[in-house]
Amino acid sequence: HGISGYGDGTLKVWDLQSGELLHTFEGHTDLVTAVTLTPDGSRIISGSYDKTLRVWDLQSGELLRPLEGHKNGIEALAATPDGDRAISAAERNLRVWDLVNGDILRTLEGHTKRVSAVAVTPDGQRVVSGSWDDTLKIWDLEKGELLHTLIGHTGSVTSVVVTNDGRRAVSGSTDMTIRVWDMETGNEIACLTVDGSINACIVAPDMLTFVAGDMRGRVHFFHLENVSPGAPVVT
Repeated sequence: HGISGYGDGTLKVWDLQSGELLHTFEGHTDLVTAVTLTPDGSRIISGSYDKTLRVWDLQSGELLRPLEGHKNGIEALAATPDGDRAISAAERNLRVWDLVNGDILRTLEGHTKRVSAVAVTPDGQRVVSGSWDDTLKIWDLEKGELLHTLIGHTGSVTSVVVTNDGRRAVSGSTDMTIRVWDMETGNEIACLTVDGSINACIVAPDMLTFVAGDMRGRVHFFHLENVSPGAPVVT
């Protein structure tokens, strides 16, 4: 399935094979800014400028639970691999939610400007956040502690993703770079430059191929040659 969010507050679920519209979910009262699926594919989590998150049943379209507590519109969100928690970003803060009962488990504070990107490690133990303050931060999800602040970008961080082995984070920024970070040390281990502000990035399953989209509508592909997954990278 494909899920898209719209300015009128709706979400649409599409059959990617046929292109058929399967469901339209209504409930948000403002722009839908972030959407993710739980890893088992059974639930959709959406975030909106109406300051709420909503959890939906993918098959029936039923609203399972609204998540309320943010004071600003949602900018980004992610779900943990076990599907039990969600992490949302609104303005300078992140909140960790229990998807079973809707409780706020903790608030992560430390960024000095808007948080614009969130990713969770495959083991569900750490969260990486990117911000308009040009930094990324790695958090211990269980304790709520800040582990590392990643400094290197000279523009707002727009996207972040973690490799499948959890050893690297990859971030994109308006400074026209993609940077690769060591999750254990917080060190920058590669910097890839393009001629446009990066808006989104993903990592292929081989953990060596990176794909990034820029704000001029182009897609960039990078491959780190002669490097095994997890090995040091020469910038």
